[in-house]
Amino acid sequence: MKSNMKRQTLQETKLKIVSDPKHQMVYIMDFVDDFRKAKDPALAEDFIPEDTPLDALLASIVEALCLELNLEPPDVVFNVPPLKSPYFVSGIESLKAITIVESPVTFKRRNIFVLKNFLVRV
Repeated sequence: MKSNMKRQTLQETKLKIVSDPKHQMVYIMDFVDDFRKAKDPALAEDFIPEDTPLDALLASIVEALCLELNLEPPDVVFNVPPLKSPYFVSGIESLKAITIVESPVTFKRRNIFVLKNFLVRV
């Protein structure tokens, strides 16, 4: 049962994605679930950002979750600069226009574009 297990940190999430990019969304949503349960920005304090789309995406996610949960985002997420070129997470050409409109500000400020329901779990 996951509730007794150690929560996945942001850096652990990044390393999982780098080693297995095919399952990126599984690892991201595992982190999102852990963050929402723990309500602890410290889960992102181990993050070692680089200037990559993945790091901009992960920083945007943490900042969005902190806003959602009324938490102060960890300083490390503010060390991630905006990407030089727009990054559309879906990669689907027909969704680009709607993601430009719908992306939450925490994503837009880093030049990351997602659908408004990107962090919604069912």
